[in-house]
Amino acid sequence: MLKVVELFAGVGGFRLGLEGLNSTKDYEVVWANQWEPSTKVQHAFDCYTQKFGEKEIHVNDDISKVWEDIPHHDLLVGGFPCQDYSVARTLSGEAGIQGKKGVLFWEIMKIVESKTPRYVLLENVDRLLKSPSKQRGRDFSIMLTSFRDAGYSVEWRVINAAEYGFAQRRRRVFIFAYRNDTVFAREQRSLSPEGILQSEGFFAPQFPVHVGPHIKHKDIYSELFSDILDVSNLFKETYRNSGTMIDGRIFSRELTPLIFEPKPLRAILEEVFEKYGPADEKYYLDNQKRRKSGRTELEEMKYLKDAKKVKRVSKLTEHEYYYSEGSMAFPDHLDKPGRTMLTSEATCNRSSHVIEDLYSGRIRYLTPEECELLNGFPDGWTNTGMPERTRYFCMGNALVVGLIKKMGKRIREIEENDKKVIKESPLQLQLF
Repeated sequence: MLKVVELFAGVGGFRLGLEGLNSTKDYEVVWANQWEPSTKVQHAFDCYTQKFGEKEIHVNDDISKVWEDIPHHDLLVGGFPCQDYSVARTLSGEAGIQGKKGVLFWEIMKIVESKTPRYVLLENVDRLLKSPSKQRGRDFSIMLTSFRDAGYSVEWRVINAAEYGFAQRRRRVFIFAYRNDTVFAREQRSLSPEGILQSEGFFAPQFPVHVGPHIKHKDIYSELFSDILDVSNLFKETYRNSGTMIDGRIFSRELTPLIFEPKPLRAILEEVFEKYGPADEKYYLDNQKRRKSGRTELEEMKYLKDAKKVKRVSKLTEHEYYYSEGSMAFPDHLDKPGRTMLTSEATCNRSSHVIEDLYSGRIRYLTPEECELLNGFPDGWTNTGMPERTRYFCMGNALVVGLIKKMGKRIREIEENDKKVIKESPLQLQLF
């Protein structure tokens, strides 16, 4: 059984993907942390403990204060914010390197360096690969360098959940780091980087792709600088949607997925209706009361979704310019998977889903239960006493659980192969 630590746990998406509703023989979460510094009431943590039990191993505190309490584990998982990861020398010059305060990735690396788990699985927004705009790829390069220096290799992949059969067009980058002394790491070193990404690595067996280079985007071959400070100050790279880093050597390729039939938004609405009946009146867009703009809520949403070209004046230079944006479907297409949910879901803004109700034909927002199903959570998962607005917020921050189930299956395959190789060839392993 793999012992798991879940960081930045939210309402338990990683755990639900690995353990399911009940603990299995494959994974056991031995420590979990969820803490929201900006709120008094810790709704996400309360939801987590209601679902997984109020235990001492479920910690609601600043990770920077409690990370040393983390027990031995095999797999470290978590979704963390995209921040500025730049580094600098300490005040004592050659005494070492320090990262920016409050950046949670450095807390992850403290745990990695101290507890040395065999595997690390992280999730982030895909723009991480390109940030910051003034030094493309710097932040991700710092992360890769940190793992290299800690004795790990890395494979990453941007995955759109809908392309692999799920109900939401949610694109996220997943980062799988593995310790260099594992059997898996030794086997990966014997493969070509193309072979790793297209068939034999961590992601491809569960998320298959077309073989061969991309016709528009060239493959990237690069090598990280030896000093992380030089990486922070000087290194930049245009990363593709997949890649590997082994001993500081980078290979990155734009992969094209073998697309599976996605689950349409309509199926989500039907499932919720079958269980709960018609949506409550509060979810329907009002077409009577006028807002400050002079439009009703329904008219406002239609305006926001329409294409527009608006004259604006820069606050800095006071020059005039035109802000333009294309149109979005109004209402959302029910025969396609849902768009990416944001934390502002179900408010009157351009990004919110707006659907034509299947049974009344009226226009409304998604319900919290529909949002939960879009992420692959059981409906009602966040119905634990938290405010409804917070339920939407939690789902806007959550990941698609089904993706983690597939990755959990792949880690289990890797572990089984490792045990088989160790059992059959203990002497050969000592020769590496």
